[in-house]
Amino acid sequence: MIPAHHLYIHVPFCVKKCPYCAFHSTVGAPDWSAYAANIINAIKQQPKCRIPTIFFGGGTPSLMPAKILSDILDAARSHFDVAGDAEITIEMNPGTAFQDYKSIGVTRISVGAQSFDDKELEFLGRIHSAAEARRTIDAALNAGFDTSADFIYALPGQTTQDVAQLCAEIKRIGLKHASLYELTPEANAKFAPCEQNTEMFVEIGRRLRRYEVSNYAEPGHECRHNFGIWAGEPYIGLGPSAAGRLFDGTNWLEQSSGITKPLTARDRAIEKVITGLRTTRGVKLTNDVKEILNWNFIEKNPILFLQKRDSLVLNKQGLLILDGLLPKVIL
Repeated sequence: MIPAHHLYIHVPFCVKKCPYCAFHSTVGAPDWSAYAANIINAIKQQPKCRIPTIFFGGGTPSLMPAKILSDILDAARSHFDVAGDAEITIEMNPGTAFQDYKSIGVTRISVGAQSFDDKELEFLGRIHSAAEARRTIDAALNAGFDTSADFIYALPGQTTQDVAQLCAEIKRIGLKHASLYELTPEANAKFAPCEQNTEMFVEIGRRLRRYEVSNYAEPGHECRHNFGIWAGEPYIGLGPSAAGRLFDGTNWLEQSSGITKPLTARDRAIEKVITGLRTTRGVKLTNDVKEILNWNFIEKNPILFLQKRDSLVLNKQGLLILDGLLPKVIL
């Protein structure tokens, strides 16, 4: 029997392309009918299985007319066994009008706030104001959605104290989940690296409860969709730039741009290590994972790791140097 799969649906359309964004997106008036037809057709071609979470990512999914979103969700419910308590997330930009999300079945809103400072938003090329970001978050919270917001830190001229104040504001307005991403020169080459980025990362971890390198939540408010994927659970990816990892009970398949092909056991184990070590739960020590870990390096560097009975976890010091560690941890 095919196990449960998470479902990710990519909505690539935006009003404007942000200069720091490396994701696939398209600016202009979308043909929503054609988009919906393509997604619904793709849904019908997927293996039938239980779906615990659905995530509409972008782009700007909240640009979708309510009827289009409803049609896609109806198609998913018709084809899949969508759980009654499924987490259904839609990403939303500040200033986008709330639609009939509750009646459609959306349970979670992820707001692309990026900053609560107008000058920072201007630098990032955003088209909303700090006030609009707060209003959108307040509206989502007041409507009873499980609400998250994205923020970017390590901007030019920003200080660790600025980031501490951002964390305080996140808590003050009642956000129980936030994603804080470091802006890097690779994402926007107009500026030099921030010299306080390490101190900022540590400060955020002091003030918010980290459960993944860039994600923070109060207990019980973690993003179930992302947490499942980081844990190595299978997922279906639909849309122009979506990827998926299908599992038929025996074999793993890589899904990309509508094409599926076999994924070797080693490659899948490597992916599970890479994503699992990003989280505070770590990576489960299944047999395939054990075979590719460099136990000699791990045992010689106990200061970086927490070895639990069935998982390998990076401690705070290890998470600080995650990218540099991965090539040494994997054989």
